[in-house]
Amino acid sequence: MDYIRIQSIDHPLFAKMHDLMKTVFPPEEVLAFEKWRAPLEDESIHVYVAVHEGEVVGTTEYRYYPGLRVAMTDFTIVGRPGLGIGRFLLRSRERDLQRLAAESGTVSLGMFAEIYDPAQASYEFGGIYPMNPYVRREVLSHIGYMRLDFPYVHPSWEEDGSAVGGLNLSFLPADENRTELDASLVTAFLTQYYSALPNKPAEWYAMMEQLKTQDKLRLLPL
Repeated sequence: MDYIRIQSIDHPLFAKMHDLMKTVFPPEEVLAFEKWRAPLEDESIHVYVAVHEGEVVGTTEYRYYPGLRVAMTDFTIVGRPGLGIGRFLLRSRERDLQRLAAESGTVSLGMFAEIYDPAQASYEFGGIYPMNPYVRREVLSHIGYMRLDFPYVHPSWEEDGSAVGGLNLSFLPADENRTELDASLVTAFLTQYYSALPNKPAEWYAMMEQLKTQDKLRLLPL
């Protein structure tokens, strides 16, 4: 299996990757094809595909913020069961993030991710077993992710200004004994991460204002 970076919508594998995203994720979570051009050309955004026998069978996107000393996994897709794609993507991403932190002269505090709450998820996720929200949540819990203790919404990637719920903002701490995060770190991260979406819903702004009133946020089991 090959781990290949995509840095242009003209890359021959990008269309396959985008089709896989549209198959697995609901529309509000998928950026339109043409709007991927600028993000893919951004050196700080890392988009990779897992290629097996010439086909895109998985993909992941992530970034590292040296100033905040945190990473973010934008998404991970396991397109087929039984090939070890999830572990392959996890280990390949880990090695790359370790490289990015070392090159920036920083030590990572951990990695954020938005994780579906199975109790609120009604989408079928392409009918692909590894993408089932119950399965994904259990796997991510085993990896070490924990949910941050506050109600979470994010702006829709359809850029229509609507709020997307049904997820928990979660964190994989580098120190497994960590039980909380500074709320200021979370607000700084979310402000920077969603700066790409100028049209944000009132619910998101209200959430951010509430976060600014808090000092610490608990890390709770998934």
